[in-house]
Amino acid sequence: AFTAFKINKGSSDWCYNNFINYRSMKAAENIREQLRNIMIKQGLSLSQVPQNQTSYYSNIRKCILEGFFMQIAHLERAGHYLTLKDSQVVILHPSTVLDHKPEFVMYHEFVLTSKNYIRTCSQVKPEWFWEINPEYFDLDEFPEGETKRVLLRKLKRLVNKREEENKES
Repeated sequence: AFTAFKINKGSSDWCYNNFINYRSMKAAENIREQLRNIMIKQGLSLSQVPQNQTSYYSNIRKCILEGFFMQIAHLERAGHYLTLKDSQVVILHPSTVLDHKPEFVMYHEFVLTSKNYIRTCSQVKPEWFWEINPEYFDLDEFPEGETKRVLLRKLKRLVNKREEENKES
């Protein structure tokens, strides 16, 4: 949506016709400019992955995960989600746009009504957890249960994959 907004020269009419909040797009534009300025001041290189590259959207989700690593839920066999460290039973909010139930989701909001909902969710890959914050994802600190067993299997596969890559190089 942001790219289309920029292509249409930040038009408020375009936003209205496409059911997009103009002020939100302007805020995103402002934040993007602030981040760009910070990168320049820090001497970081500015680069952009083309939208058609497979890593484009996963890179965005990884960036968001950097800030929301404590807000992850795992889909249990019973069909509900369980928050990672505090084991709260939650379900996806009806307003979610996910068309399936991913194994792991990061969420922005925990909404407590008659049920525990998580809202504004994105699918995440468990391999990213140790890449982003290995200290937080120390499995010795996790409660026993299905989630810990799944993460242990994922971590073991990741370690084996890295060992194979090291042998080849």
